[in-house]
Amino acid sequence: MIRSDKTAREIFEETLANPARAKFGFGQKIAIVNVDPQKAYTRPDLYPKTAYITDPNQVTHINDISSAARSKGLPVVWTHVAYMENAADAGVWGTRTNTPDSLQNIKYGSERHEFDDRLTIDEKVDAVYTKRMPSAFFETPLASFLTWHQADTVVITGGSTSGCIRATAVDALSRGYRAIVPIECVADKHESYHFANLTDLLIKYADVVPVAEVKAWIEGYKG
Repeated sequence: MIRSDKTAREIFEETLANPARAKFGFGQKIAIVNVDPQKAYTRPDLYPKTAYITDPNQVTHINDISSAARSKGLPVVWTHVAYMENAADAGVWGTRTNTPDSLQNIKYGSERHEFDDRLTIDEKVDAVYTKRMPSAFFETPLASFLTWHQADTVVITGGSTSGCIRATAVDALSRGYRAIVPIECVADKHESYHFANLTDLLIKYADVVPVAEVKAWIEGYKG
């Protein structure tokens, strides 16, 4: 194990700046997969114990790339997490804590389950799924949705970087998709978790890129 006095942010920036690092790159068709941008996680003014902000413009960036993709006929997916009133569908994951702000207390139809009001979601054309576990692929129709739309690349936004973003990226790669994580579009509760996991994703499972690269790809997409 290598030891270092550098911060997680410094290690990430050093890794990102390495010009020799190979990329998976964008494929022929992307899908935007927005993972759990719901009030429980995006509104620290309402839920300070569970919500987090890394980039203050995260929601704007998510809206921008989702709207741009939609305008080009590219698929856009939104997930949010919630459980039954008695948390019977939370499985062993729901047994870790039992406080008013804990995971299993995000109930179907609750305010914490609601998407952030600042998001622009078009439910006529966007896919919207409720999930129960970290990965957006687990027990949702996401994989078949991507197959139908012939997408070979998933652009993953939302949170948390160390949890649901990482799990979704690993599952995407495991299923043969190229995974793209726009830096400004993901967040976590602490910068150490955030940047350590961005580094690990960059090294192993995904391309971690500035959101401007995603915007440029969408702008150039011809269909």
